[in-house]
Amino acid sequence: MSEKLFLSGNEAIARGAYEAGVKAGAGYPGTPSTEILENLCQYPGVKTEWSINEKVGLEVAYGAALSGARALATMKHVGLNVAADPMFTASYTGIRGGLVIVVADDPGMHSSQNEQDSRNYARAAKLPMLEPADSQEAKDFTKLAFEISEKYDTPVILRSTTRLSHSMSIVSVTERDERAIPGFAKEIPKYVMIPLYAKKRRIAVEERTRRLREACNELSVNRLEEGKGDFGIICGGVPYTYVRECFPDAPILKLGMVYPLPEKLIREFCAKYEKIYVLEELDPFLENEIRALGLDVCGKSSFPAIGEFTPEIVRRGIGGKEPETRKSAVELPPRPPELCPGCPHRTVYEILRDKKLNVIGDIGCYSLGTLPPFKAMHTLLDMGAGFTVAQGVELAEGKEAMKNTVGLMGDSTFAHSGIAGLFNAAYNKRHCVFIVLDNGTTAMTGLQPNPLSGKTIDGSPTVSIDYVKLCEAAGMDKADVKIVSAYNKEEIAGTLDTLLAGGRLSLLVVKGPCMILKRKQAKKQREAAG
Repeated sequence: MSEKLFLSGNEAIARGAYEAGVKAGAGYPGTPSTEILENLCQYPGVKTEWSINEKVGLEVAYGAALSGARALATMKHVGLNVAADPMFTASYTGIRGGLVIVVADDPGMHSSQNEQDSRNYARAAKLPMLEPADSQEAKDFTKLAFEISEKYDTPVILRSTTRLSHSMSIVSVTERDERAIPGFAKEIPKYVMIPLYAKKRRIAVEERTRRLREACNELSVNRLEEGKGDFGIICGGVPYTYVRECFPDAPILKLGMVYPLPEKLIREFCAKYEKIYVLEELDPFLENEIRALGLDVCGKSSFPAIGEFTPEIVRRGIGGKEPETRKSAVELPPRPPELCPGCPHRTVYEILRDKKLNVIGDIGCYSLGTLPPFKAMHTLLDMGAGFTVAQGVELAEGKEAMKNTVGLMGDSTFAHSGIAGLFNAAYNKRHCVFIVLDNGTTAMTGLQPNPLSGKTIDGSPTVSIDYVKLCEAAGMDKADVKIVSAYNKEEIAGTLDTLLAGGRLSLLVVKGPCMILKRKQAKKQREAAG
């Protein structure tokens, strides 16, 4: 029985996975992908988890797929960098149950430290990639991805972008397809990638890619839409919706599978028109693939390779007429992001600023400490780099530099990849002072729990990592681990001075609840009591 719902792209992907009979979902929260797993965990019959990082999440999903279950792994584009190691080898081994990797790119860097195009990973890892254009396709393509995965014995990447993930449209939904799980099977030559077996699987990957190249010409998600005019447009994903808005009568080759490409369809389409435009956000991925076929197309010479597209950009690139616009008489004041009033991180940044320390920072809502009025974070590279980059400073400048330098990150980032940096520092006898800002949640992406908050994805209680025992396991002295309140400025400043003067590897944990989470928890308690 079918019904219609109004869903975001992320909600539609979760719905598609549910309808496809997914049994397992794992990932790490990261805008714009976060809501996929948050919605999937609400469906019955699906087991989900927030993994400590994207690599672990993909490996968990892969394990479920080896047991014959359909599994979903979710992440944002920079998270795919973390998960790339298992992904490349999973391309060789193949799967048993369907395995779909959802990656959400962020053109325009709305909430990211870089702007990368994940389509390049599909080509590099030799994995098929689908890219939906709206919420209905997001749901349908997710289901198709599982079918392709099992038919061709391969993980499949589903690419979203910020605009698709967060935009909403009407979606027709159906019932769930319950599927039996056959269980783990011992197939050593297929799943154990020592060189002896990997060399044979490498050949299997090439054969699979050849079959996919042929089959994608008949795939329904790659379709020709007839139109009028002497030029044609090749596009896919969200840019397709802009093309349909700006040039409703234009002939379009709409690509739902962006790797591998349907060579036969592309050649036939290009032969019909004097000029072919290739519309795609970020890299000239489609353009370069099509040019490699010996076809002359117009791409990045007319459209930007930086940032997110708009209908105006599409219209301007093809030479269409600009619509008349009305400018508001009211000029809105700017609203730069800042740490919330009462945020537990504010006191720490005041201290770091006033002490004029070099602060090697990391990724989280606390990254806003780099902005006024604090200006107290001086690097931001990737998850976990707050501790490791600081060690590089010590290597270059020596032990004395650590009396004026700290490495800083949040609790979720510490669990994600900071622990490895801490262990590296202990092993290599560093003298760094590390700070963990523990606000009890993963605040930047929407208050998700993490291994230090004592809750799982569904809110049920679980273990919480013990900072002191962890540091002792790394070989650190218990006296070099300090846990203080985020609202005791004198204690934070005094403890930091002592640790910096001590010249030993040490960890300062500053604990204070996120104000937003605290208010939400208080509201729930009032509602429960009333």
